[in-house]
Amino acid sequence: MRNPYEILGIAPTATASEIRSAYRRLAKQKHPDTNPTNKNAADEFAAISSANTLLSDPEKRARFDRGEIDATGAETAPPRSQRRGRTSSAQQAGFEPEDLEEMLRRAMGGAPGGTQGGTRGGQSRRTGIRGDDVGYTLTIPFMEAALGTKRRITLPDGKSLDVTIPPGHRDGQVLRLRGQGLPGFGGAPAGDALIEIGVAPHRFFRREADDILLDLPVTIQEAILGARLEVPTLTGPVTLTIPPRSGPGTRLRLRGRGINAGHQFVVLTIVLPQQEEPALEEFLRTWQPAHPQDPRKDLIP
Repeated sequence: MRNPYEILGIAPTATASEIRSAYRRLAKQKHPDTNPTNKNAADEFAAISSANTLLSDPEKRARFDRGEIDATGAETAPPRSQRRGRTSSAQQAGFEPEDLEEMLRRAMGGAPGGTQGGTRGGQSRRTGIRGDDVGYTLTIPFMEAALGTKRRITLPDGKSLDVTIPPGHRDGQVLRLRGQGLPGFGGAPAGDALIEIGVAPHRFFRREADDILLDLPVTIQEAILGARLEVPTLTGPVTLTIPPRSGPGTRLRLRGRGINAGHQFVVLTIVLPQQEEPALEEFLRTWQPAHPQDPRKDLIP
C-alpha cells in the first residue's frame, strides 16, 4: 500500500495548510467527473481522499508516523518481542488472558460474564465502547451544491454510501451519516461518517451568501441604447432588460433566482470593440456632449 505522503506528493514534515492545498489541487485534477476517459480515476480519487483523511487528522497522522496504524487507519500488530514479553509476564503472575479480561470487567463495575451490576428489572447491560467517527472528503460541482444532488461514494474499505446533499451546500460544510463509521465494541453502536463537501468553482457564477452573481459583458451600443438579452441562471436562461445609459458595474436583480430565497445579480461590464471602427471613432472626434461631465472629479484633492 502506498504511503499517504507519497500519494499527496508532500514531505512528512508538511504543515496542515500544505496538506490541505495538496489535496484540493489533486482532487480537482483527479476527480472522476473531470476525467471521464480514465478508467482508474475513481480509484486514484479514492486513494487521494483516503490519504487526506488520515493526514488531516492530527491524532491519526501522529499514530501513523509512529507506526501504530497503517495507511488505511487499521491497527498494526506490535513487534513479536513485545507480544512475547506481555504474555510471559501474565503467565509468570499465574494469570491466563481470560482471567485478565474478567478482572478488568470487575474493576470497571461489570459483573462476571461481561454484564454490569445494579441494572434495573434484572436486566443486564454489556460494557461497550462506541465506534470511532471517520472523516472523508468529497468535491462536487458548483451547480450540484447550489441545487442539491445525490451521490454514491465508495469508501476506502470498499463500502458504498448514498449521500444526499441538500440545496445550498457551502464549501467546507460537513455531512454526518450516523452509524456509518467504525464498528463499536461490546455491542456499542458504530461511529459516524463525517463527509466534508468541497465545492468546485463555476466558470461564470459566483456566490455571496445565498445570492448568485454573474458578470455580463455588453457592448457600448447595448449599454447606451439599452437592450433585451438572454442571461443564464441556475435553473436556465431568462430574458433581462438592460436599461438605456447603463454604466459598467450596474447591478440588475433577478428576484428569486439565487439559492433558496436568494436572488441573482447581473453585473454589467462594457466590452470595447476589438477591431477598428472608423465611423465610431470619427463620430467621437466631433461629438459635443449635451451634458458634459467629469468622471474624475472625485480624484481631484
